[in-house]
Amino acid sequence: TAPALSRPRIVVLISGNGSNLQALIDASQRPPSSLAMTSEAELLTLPADIALVVSNKSKAFGLERAAKAGIPTWVHTLKPYRERHAADPDPTHAPAPRAVYDRDLALGILERVPNPQLIVLAGWMHILSPAFLDTMGATCPVINLHPALPGAYDGIDAIGRAFRDFQAGKTQHTGIMVHRVIPEVDRGDVVLSCPVPILPEDTQETLEARMHEAEHRLIVQGAAAVLAATAP
Repeated sequence: TAPALSRPRIVVLISGNGSNLQALIDASQRPPSSLAMTSEAELLTLPADIALVVSNKSKAFGLERAAKAGIPTWVHTLKPYRERHAADPDPTHAPAPRAVYDRDLALGILERVPNPQLIVLAGWMHILSPAFLDTMGATCPVINLHPALPGAYDGIDAIGRAFRDFQAGKTQHTGIMVHRVIPEVDRGDVVLSCPVPILPEDTQETLEARMHEAEHRLIVQGAAAVLAATAP
């Protein structure tokens, strides 16, 4: 018999609860769907192994999710870089702490997972600079999940801003996208997107809950789509 093909290895970056990480873990551990399974189950199958979970917050609950699944973790925080920069006798001539942090983030990932096939930002609350992207190189796609449609509500508090626009009568929906990461925040090429209607009875909390449900599907579908497109 032919040897089993190794599965693509992905690295997931988180900052908090890690519910989208959990969706990726569940999908990666789910067996390939059979004809008896629904299309929804098929879409939520991810033929890849999560080789590493990185957090920039030491208390992120997502680290516990990873540990429970037997996935190696790495905590890489920005604070020591800021402290070293502040202590420099001439900080104006020292490299910016974020750039050094981002470079070391990429180097640390590559040291732990040589040649990863995909980096997924799943609730990663740190804007990655060219220092990260250039160090990772062009061969490994980096994708991000953002709770808004392309061109709408870039940056933070996207759900809250959409809900306030709904209350002001300016919109009837928001949405979610998975996009490639470039230096411009939330402006990379879109991999997948889906609209999410805002219902008349919605509060911001109920909208957020429905958005999170949609995120759990789209992040798996987006990761699978990028892996399929880059498969040898």
